[in-house]
Amino acid sequence: MIDKAPLQPGSAGRFTDAKAALACVRDIYERNTAYLRDRFNAYTQGEEGGGRHRAYYPYVRLTTHSGAVVDTRLAYGFVEGTGTHATTVTRPDLFERYLLEQFSLLLRSHGVPLEVGVSDEAIPIHFAFSQGMYVEGDLPPDRLTRLPDLFDLPDLARMDDTIVNGTGDNGPDAVKPLALFTAPRVDFSLHRLRHYTATAPENFQNFVLFTNYQFYVDEFIRLSREIMEPTDDADLAAYRRQYDRFVEPGDAVTWNRNLDYAVADDGEPAVKLARMPQMPAYHLTRPDGNGITLVNIGVGPSNAKTITDHIAVLRPHAWLMLGHCAGLRQTQRLGDYVLAHGYVREDHVLDADLPLWVPVPALAEVQRALETAVERVTGLSGFDLKSIMRTGTVATIDNRNWELRDHREPLMRFSQSRAIALDMESATIAANGFRFRVPYGTLLCVSDKPMHGQLKLPGMADRFYRERVDQHLKIGVLAMELLREHGMETLHSRKLRSLAEAAFQ
Repeated sequence: MIDKAPLQPGSAGRFTDAKAALACVRDIYERNTAYLRDRFNAYTQGEEGGGRHRAYYPYVRLTTHSGAVVDTRLAYGFVEGTGTHATTVTRPDLFERYLLEQFSLLLRSHGVPLEVGVSDEAIPIHFAFSQGMYVEGDLPPDRLTRLPDLFDLPDLARMDDTIVNGTGDNGPDAVKPLALFTAPRVDFSLHRLRHYTATAPENFQNFVLFTNYQFYVDEFIRLSREIMEPTDDADLAAYRRQYDRFVEPGDAVTWNRNLDYAVADDGEPAVKLARMPQMPAYHLTRPDGNGITLVNIGVGPSNAKTITDHIAVLRPHAWLMLGHCAGLRQTQRLGDYVLAHGYVREDHVLDADLPLWVPVPALAEVQRALETAVERVTGLSGFDLKSIMRTGTVATIDNRNWELRDHREPLMRFSQSRAIALDMESATIAANGFRFRVPYGTLLCVSDKPMHGQLKLPGMADRFYRERVDQHLKIGVLAMELLREHGMETLHSRKLRSLAEAAFQ
């Protein structure tokens, strides 16, 4: 039983050192969540402990009374204007590197201490269990009924997206948000990620590939397992050693045998899954978290929005869509690549969050990395590259059987928009990248040309799939490695930040 009572709302200290500030956040979080876990465990054994059990998230606050002299080349790391800016914080263990960077940049930009304390935001009992324990599962009906009387439960009113959507209006004198997500919103998504992908949030990497076909997953698994294998080639071994593990659904771990500390039995035992999750995730990890995660989102904009809504709280450095599309031009061939530089959004799942009149621009850093990756993998460059890749507008729709509609309307819209390809996920992923300030990009591969009699049918697609999937996946992996090499300072674009922006990345 925990002897210490939870820390109550109030300031815990002011810090000019980022590590000391983070240590204080960690102490508050660990003490208060440990209290909740202890009280809940006692409750499952029949104890009630004399009243409601409540503990609170830590907060971080910055107050400045003068304008800061900041590095205007950066997209984040400073507050907009004077006043008080604050956020609640969760999982300092998971976000250690991220929080240290944010704290350090704020201290450098503004030269005033960070205040850390206990907020008045209660921690829901479900979120005190970081491993995703099913709280209600072990309770008999009578104790389940009593649960809301003794513990705080998740409250949707406390975890919406008004900050990232820019729709909150708290008046000129209100405390301004320091981060894009509150602690309950982050906790909600961390638990949903485990549910949808069957891997722990700790395994997600800062560079994320999305695909809509199992073929790409199979190739990523093959490539990742190959990287884990030892080699006598010095150059190849040097490349492989940048990655330390390969993690599959069920948190099954394969260690890189090119590393001295690789575990002989491949680490943690795999959890045998009774069934695959809705959107399985695979992680080629690095010790610094800057490895590559691949998620098979399946088909449709709803899945694309769902998974990016949740991965966004991890604050990745970039995400890319690698998938198939319908080519809309006679000159395109099956297997050609499409590098999206604009999007027609007819997916509808984000209409309430990001109005259609908001442009979703192409990001130069991502576009250059994707084009360079295509050049290196295919061996083509300059004018010759145009023989297999076209840059243009991608239309994303929510109707998979659009071919069965009267062709006059879609033909007119494709022509007016100059669209060269059609799919069901790319604009959703790009728009959510714009909304969440996550650099994004799209490289698709033409799998059918329905307007020219080449439909996506099994016999017509087999050869295409065999010849292009492995190459396409290698291009995506290389593009992520190029983005990582170029540095995060240039990757995070200022064009993704709003007028009154939260300071955290």
